[in-house]
Amino acid sequence: MLNFTASDTIGCPIFGASTRAGPRKDQVLRRTIQRSLLASGALLAVFGSIVSASAQGRLEAHYSATLAGIQIGRGTWAIDITDTQYTAAVSGTTSGLLRAFTGGQGNATARGTLNGGHLLSSIYAADISGRKKIDSIRITINNGNVKDFKVDPPLDSDPERVPITEASQRGVLDPMTASLMRIPGSGDPLAPEACKRTLEIFDGRLRYDLQFAFKRMDKVKASKGYTGPVVVCAAYFSPVAGYVPSRAAIRYLSKQRDMEVWLAPIAGTRVLVPYRAQGSTPIGQAVLEASEFVSVPISAGPAANGSKTQ
Repeated sequence: MLNFTASDTIGCPIFGASTRAGPRKDQVLRRTIQRSLLASGALLAVFGSIVSASAQGRLEAHYSATLAGIQIGRGTWAIDITDTQYTAAVSGTTSGLLRAFTGGQGNATARGTLNGGHLLSSIYAADISGRKKIDSIRITINNGNVKDFKVDPPLDSDPERVPITEASQRGVLDPMTASLMRIPGSGDPLAPEACKRTLEIFDGRLRYDLQFAFKRMDKVKASKGYTGPVVVCAAYFSPVAGYVPSRAAIRYLSKQRDMEVWLAPIAGTRVLVPYRAQGSTPIGQAVLEASEFVSVPISAGPAANGSKTQ
């Protein structure tokens, strides 16, 4: 187990919202688990091009989180996409014996406005709690630039922390918005090109980049909803601002080379979202995977990508 200092913050969305890790092993485990509850927008914030006009759809998904093969949490994710706006909401809780240990639960929401497929604004809010209030985040972004943000508790005053400057708050996405990836063009959106991008993300405490690369095509079968191909992307984390370079959590994430994100389509759109995310942690493999993945087109005309109910 890595020894994290009391105010360490990890903004990696593959395995949770901003993760404040404590100095003791039980605190590290508890807080890691609690933040993995957001099983989607934060834990699964991987890509960022937003939907285009005439692409409308709805997704309702249920996820299960496991650590070293043991179920640690469950979450739900709902997304609605129209021509001019989108909304996304996720909630989750710990499960099994760990619920008695952590009492963890969390929720996050994001909504934004669009014009011709371009993001005009977004509002992101996340709250994670255990036996007492743990974490609260509010972010407002306008034309890719952070207009306002508030986090509670705030970052500590570690002199080694790379400062969050105005420049580092430009051209960014919030974690939930970054989980919606639109594939341009008219071909099959489930293609290797879906993985060829780097995203700039700000989660209220950490500004970081996620770089992706194509790994392979695969197939999935949810217990309810989608059955079909997914595109699997490798994911690489690079901190930019708001972090302390010497802290073990940041070093560990930056060195990871086995993180994967599996992308599946939302019917009626050319938007892909995470179906599964996985990667190693100091205490075993972490996996977040959909058990139910039901999406339907909601536009009056034919689906933008030719998809039917999934």
